[in-house]
This record gives sequence, C-alpha cells and structure tokens, in this order.
Amino acid sequence: MRILFITATRLGDAVLSTGLLAHLIHIYPNARFTIACGPVAAGLFENLPGLERVIVMTKRTHDRHWLDLWKACVGQKWDLAIDLRGSATTFFLRTRKRLIMRGGRRPGLRLNHLGQLLRLSPSPMPTVWLSQADKTLACQLIPTDAGPIIALGPTANWTGKIWPTERYLPLWAELSRQLPTARPAIFYGPGEQERALALPVLQALPNAIDAGGRFSLTQVAAMLARCSLFIGNDSGLMHLAAAAGTPTLGLFGPSRASEYAPSGRCTTWVAAPGPEGEAPIAELSLTVVVQAASTLLAETQS
Repeated sequence: MRILFITATRLGDAVLSTGLLAHLIHIYPNARFTIACGPVAAGLFENLPGLERVIVMTKRTHDRHWLDLWKACVGQKWDLAIDLRGSATTFFLRTRKRLIMRGGRRPGLRLNHLGQLLRLSPSPMPTVWLSQADKTLACQLIPTDAGPIIALGPTANWTGKIWPTERYLPLWAELSRQLPTARPAIFYGPGEQERALALPVLQALPNAIDAGGRFSLTQVAAMLARCSLFIGNDSGLMHLAAAAGTPTLGLFGPSRASEYAPSGRCTTWVAAPGPEGEAPIAELSLTVVVQAASTLLAETQS
C-alpha cells in the first residue's frame, strides 16, 4: 500500500499533522509513505516508519510548485492520497481514495480540523520519530544529572510574536529561585536572523546551553524531550517541544491561541491582554509568565 501525504510548508503546521501520520501508520503498518512538504519541515519526517521518500516543495511563482509535485507523483498509482493544503493536485493523480482538507483559516484548533479529515475525535496528538543517534546526541548535549534543564525559545518567524528578550533574565531569576539546580537551554532555528534574535538571551544567561542553529529537527526534538519545561513564543519550535512530550508553555500576542495553542501531553499557554489576534505581545507581563511556568513545573515535578 502506498500513501501520499501532502502537508504544510510551515514547521508548526507540519508538526501538528504528525498525529494523523501516526494514526495512519497504526492502521496501515505495512504502508509505504511519500511525504510532500516545505523545505523547513522536511527533516521532521526522516525517521518516519515506512518512509519511501520526502518530496520537498519549494515555492515557485504562479504556483508552479504544484506542477512540480504532480510531475513527481503522476507515475505512481496511489492507494490513498491526503492533501492538507487544499489543492487540486490529487484530482490529477491515479488514486483509489483521496482526502482533501479545505484550505484557508477558520475558527477552532487547527489540530481538530486535521482530525476531522479522518473523522477522528479526539484528534491524535502530534508526535516525533527519533533515531537512536538523535537520542545519543541529546544525552551528550542536554545533561540532566546535575539538575533539570529548562528550554527557552525566544525566537519566532516574525517580530510581532516575539516576547521582549530582556524579560528572560528576570524570568530566569524567578525560576532559578524555585529550582536552584536548574540550567537554561536556548533553542532557536538555523540562520543569522534566528541567531541574532537568540543572542541577547544567550548573553544574559552565560551558563545557558546553546541548543540552536546547527541541529536537525529530530536532534532538536530529542534535546527538547530531555528538558523539564519549554517556555517560548508561538512558533514551530513550540509545537515541536509539545510533540516531543516536553511540558510546554506557549506565549501568545497577536497570534491566536484558539487556533494554534500547543498540543501535547502537558501543555498550556498565556496570552497578552486585548482582542485575540491583535494584542501586542509586549503587554504580556513577566508576572503572568512566571506564574504559569511555576504552575506547570509544580504539576510535572510532583
């Protein structure tokens, strides 16, 4: 059985779709999977059970990336084609069954919309598939023998979602009073922009582990899985932490927690005061973040 799974360009949306993949693997354990996704998300699927190939969709003018995908898939007869992007591509492929998710934004959790495509309730939680090499590297880079590691994610894909970086020093001061043996780890994505956004926090916390910029997605997920808590902006990294099973606190401002709250075994979120989707994240107070982090720590450390 061969399954084509067309998922998101953005990392966060791709992570949310992994629950559907896990469900398909469970009911079709011998299936071979072809994943189509954007370049940022491609590494997420490298350890997927039954993976045949990953087709990286690089956006082109006049939507020519969809033509590229059709050319890559038209020679295969598919048993099931799932399109989470709402395109017409699968109508021009030979497939026994196709499921197409309606495009565009709509109210409610994105995770629930994904589950509805397969008539699943509750929707399956996101997951991540790790290799033994990923876990070995994570053990080396995130040591937990001397005390818990708390992950901080100070970056995001646009500045409007970034909680002011100068608040991480007083945030850490409060957290370290509660957990004197804790150590911070700073997570961020590849590229100079991400590094520049994380650098003020790295400089403010000199004992922090630099856990960003140079690792694969599955390595990052394995590192996050060893952390006692993740605190960070609404981002793909936040969703990856939740999928890895890390207790996760998402920080929201002008993005919508009602659509993109972190989904996992132990997650919560706080939002800046004001109309959802319009609230400046700078209005999210240090006190609110500290209280939410302390509560989550207490729930998971007990």
